[in-house]
Amino acid sequence: MTAFARFLGEKAERYIELRHSLGYAFSKQAGTLRAFVRYVERAQLDGPATRTLALDFALSFSGAANSRVTRHGVLRRFYEYLAVYDARTEALERRAFPRSRAIPPPRILSEAELASLIDACHRISAGTPLKSRTMAMLIGLLASSGLRSGEVVRLDRSDVDLTNGVLLVRRTKFRKDRLVPVHTTTQAALRRYAHERDAAFPMPKDQAFFLSSRGNRLSATGLQNGFAEARKLAGLDGGKPLRPHDLRHRFAVTRLGLWHQQRADVQALLPLLATYLGHASYSDTAYYLTGSADLLAIAAERAFLDGGAV
Repeated sequence: MTAFARFLGEKAERYIELRHSLGYAFSKQAGTLRAFVRYVERAQLDGPATRTLALDFALSFSGAANSRVTRHGVLRRFYEYLAVYDARTEALERRAFPRSRAIPPPRILSEAELASLIDACHRISAGTPLKSRTMAMLIGLLASSGLRSGEVVRLDRSDVDLTNGVLLVRRTKFRKDRLVPVHTTTQAALRRYAHERDAAFPMPKDQAFFLSSRGNRLSATGLQNGFAEARKLAGLDGGKPLRPHDLRHRFAVTRLGLWHQQRADVQALLPLLATYLGHASYSDTAYYLTGSADLLAIAAERAFLDGGAV
């Protein structure tokens, strides 16, 4: 075994442990990484980890094009981790292989980007101030609660307990109702919005909590259009596309990061996160736990402090 293959094997196992600590099942990905180490070992290859090496490995397997995309994607994220230990590691291209149908990866906003997006809402429509306030409140609620955008626009006034800070989410994706507590700052913001909404429409056309500029329930299309306008005003149209649903990803990643910082038992708390998000099973929650660079750094630091170099 070459020194490079030994190095890859050690780092691959540490990386697999790290992803497990973040709540991923990571079984298929672990198999891909171990196969990559065996590939390097059999070929007696020397470092560093290059783009050509990753491409050759991905192409060494027969199968559908999407399988090559998946293998290369696993290596791309592993290479990002590996670069911490070997600066010669080359960054892999996201679109090295064509894919027949791919779900766009989530875009995790930073605190500054989220603040910019909410601030941009206030510049959407000077003539109809409630429209801008509605969008600002919606985006803030999506980011702070992890609700689906459809769940938010379906909220009625009776579903929002402004006294106790609890939302009743009806008709969820899995046709179950659930109670979602919100932070006190979110509770206070909801109270302010309700006051402004009632001042603008003392006799609303329906019982929706979030109203459009016409005084009726804000539609899903209205939310999408307002979000796109705010995103453009905030200068967030460049790079990876940003969708309202990405705020749900951001909530899950942020919560996981906070638990690691608090040195909590993340594995024990993950079922609570699944319940909060309204998932039928934990495997659904794992989809949202996209490992951002910041989250990986937090988990790696914790693992090191707990006695194991990751």
